[in-house]
Amino acid sequence: MRKTLSSLVIALMLGWSGVASAGDYQKGLDAAQAGDYATALHEFRDLANEGHAGAQSLLGSMYSKGLGVIQDYAEAVRWFRLAAEHENADAQFNLGVAYAKGHGVTQNYAEAMRWFRLAAQQGDAAAQLNLGTMYAKGHGVTQDYADAVKWLRLAAEQGNAKAQYNLGQMYKQGRGITQDYAEAVKWWRLAAQQGDAASQVQLGGMYAVGRGVSTDIVLAHMWFNIAAALGHPKAAEGRSLAAEYMSPAQIAEAQKMAREWMEKHQAQ
Repeated sequence: MRKTLSSLVIALMLGWSGVASAGDYQKGLDAAQAGDYATALHEFRDLANEGHAGAQSLLGSMYSKGLGVIQDYAEAVRWFRLAAEHENADAQFNLGVAYAKGHGVTQNYAEAMRWFRLAAQQGDAAAQLNLGTMYAKGHGVTQDYADAVKWLRLAAEQGNAKAQYNLGQMYKQGRGITQDYAEAVKWWRLAAQQGDAASQVQLGGMYAVGRGVSTDIVLAHMWFNIAAALGHPKAAEGRSLAAEYMSPAQIAEAQKMAREWMEKHQAQ
């Protein structure tokens, strides 16, 4: 999932080391984390007007999300562009999103690709995910599964759960890479452990049929059960199908394992 405004705070703290100014960046960061968007807006606006790329990026996010201001995509794009032109990766990513969705600008996949690529080259995992997805779908670029795999892998290796899921799909289907069920399972497991329900369903299916792993109906039921609890629309069906091949003792064991998994991860 893309970082929220508050989760950008630490990453952006090192983005400005200029002289004293009318705005107080740290005060703005603290206010944003506390949900005091009026104060954050005041501090970021002063700094943004002075050319502070981090403040410009966050100000764009506030306009994009309507935090402390009336939501205004065009104004968000204005600030994102200023920061993006100063090589702020978060702004480049968000400007790519604006072009992909047509928010504040005319929808243009090629422009979205351009900005995603600039952010991705700086190591931004969300931009790498979007770049890989656009190569896979042929949005703004000639469809190229090999390039899709390249960018998805970079994001997946940074722990991006959606990229891990998509990379697993590429291995399962043999798109842009040699089909390899074990590799698919590897990436789905990583995403599943992060709570990605789609990967949990895929993992359950692989355990049910023994692809990439040894057949284990108890583990299949466990992953389907966890995904169902997280709201995946197809997980309950998979759980029911698995249960048809299980003894009451096996179902009880699978339920116990799923419950323990949930308790462990909810406590984290």
